[in-house]
Amino acid sequence: MYGPLAETIRTQRLVLEPLAVHHADEMAPVLDDPRLHRHIGGEPLTLDELRARYAHLVAGPAPFHQEGWLNWIVRRVRDGQAVGYVQATVTPAAPGFTVGPASAGSTVTPGPPRHTASVAWVIGMPYQGFGFATEAARALLDWLRAHGIGTVVATIHPDNRASAAVAAKTGLRPTGETSDDEIVWRPPPP
Repeated sequence: MYGPLAETIRTQRLVLEPLAVHHADEMAPVLDDPRLHRHIGGEPLTLDELRARYAHLVAGPAPFHQEGWLNWIVRRVRDGQAVGYVQATVTPAAPGFTVGPASAGSTVTPGPPRHTASVAWVIGMPYQGFGFATEAARALLDWLRAHGIGTVVATIHPDNRASAAVAAKTGLRPTGETSDDEIVWRPPPP
């Protein structure tokens, strides 16, 4: 496993609960809308397909993949209703470096490796427009940073204005990079 293990994340209105296979039963109706797949591809999964997908995600990648999968179900606090999910794929990065002061000859020493997380969020159609995606994405990014993730990226289809708005509200900015015809978003340089 690369990076941290998922744990419960709480916000004022939401609980991000680490994914379990049994979540498929309540998530199937949340995700059963073709409009959700307009920009992310595919089509809604059947309940059995979603259970199989969640079993695969919970098991995690094979060690040779050198990445970690972190997945959460997003729930409303007020009634426990599942409204969507957030996820992060964590990959190892090269070791960081610390540059010493010029007076010491500008020494460069290895620092701890900094992991990279590729993040995504999906909120079911009936629950969109209430700020849940922004609140969940912001909580995810804060949690990742608090757990030592050095770089966060999101890839967003150029026509997906709702996800672009969420990314912008969380502090991510579009770059000139693309991945599979999607725009890569990153935090601005310090």
